[in-house]
Amino acid sequence: MRGSIDGLGSSAPIGMMLPAVFADDDLALRFVAGLDEVLAPILNVLDCLDTYFDPALTPADFAEWLGVWVGAETDGIESEARLRAAVAAAAALHRVRGTRQGLSETVRLAFGTTPEITESGGAAWSARPRGPVPGKPRPHLNVAIRLPDPTPADTHRLDALVAAARPAHMPYSVTVTAAERTLES
Repeated sequence: MRGSIDGLGSSAPIGMMLPAVFADDDLALRFVAGLDEVLAPILNVLDCLDTYFDPALTPADFAEWLGVWVGAETDGIESEARLRAAVAAAAALHRVRGTRQGLSETVRLAFGTTPEITESGGAAWSARPRGPVPGKPRPHLNVAIRLPDPTPADTHRLDALVAAARPAHMPYSVTVTAAERTLES
């Protein structure tokens, strides 16, 4: 979290910029030192402004705001590492939004697991006319994930993600199941 830092010095002290007549005046120097203390955090942010727009370097609270700004699919409960990954991937995901790849990557970033996606449609080419049409006549999309300890909140979260990232015309369903546990000897 960002906050005040005690004793943070200014990168551009005002006292050094005063005309010579005020540079020797103790009252003027103490007055502008107070202004330096107030302005130091602002100047520090401006000096480091490029790092605020890098998801790997920005403060965690600013990463949340940055996620809203770039349209990252986050809901505020993900870990800091997942939040930063979602913010970093947001622009690339917007390019493939509405595709199988975009939907798969959005769900993977949110849950940490690759989903199983089944679609009703298909595409094929045939040299003979009137060949069979691939896929099913009614469009449908199903997204399933396996989680170690699924909760109803996971189903709701997956439903919201799929609703936002799927093709707009496609009806869908979601399934969240428990992952198989392996017994360790």
